[in-house]
Amino acid sequence: PVSMLQGLRTVIYPTPNIEIAKTWYSKIVGDKPYFDEDFYVGFDVGGYELGLQPERKPGTQGSIVYWGVEDINEAWELLMSEGAEADEEIMHVGGEVYVATVKDPFGNLLGIIQNPNFEATS
Repeated sequence: PVSMLQGLRTVIYPTPNIEIAKTWYSKIVGDKPYFDEDFYVGFDVGGYELGLQPERKPGTQGSIVYWGVEDINEAWELLMSEGAEADEEIMHVGGEVYVATVKDPFGNLLGIIQNPNFEATS
């Protein structure tokens, strides 16, 4: 059977103040957005889109999206230094895989994963 799902394309984070969120995520992503409007801001993160949208309400009760990182300790330190709040600290989940989640300054859950066994294919 052929899957109708082709893989992750876009993750959208609700952000009531899109200007503050744009500045914060620019630091975390390490680049400026490729799309920048009052109604939506989009970043290209390794060929995937991280979007900011002002109309929705932030929260941590839904799905968790994990963004791949090369060094989870380095990523954790950057997130903490930029005002993220620890949700689940770095955990070893088997093999060489480590995960963690933080709350961004806007109340959204942001996951990071160091997993050398998995590389996305377009």
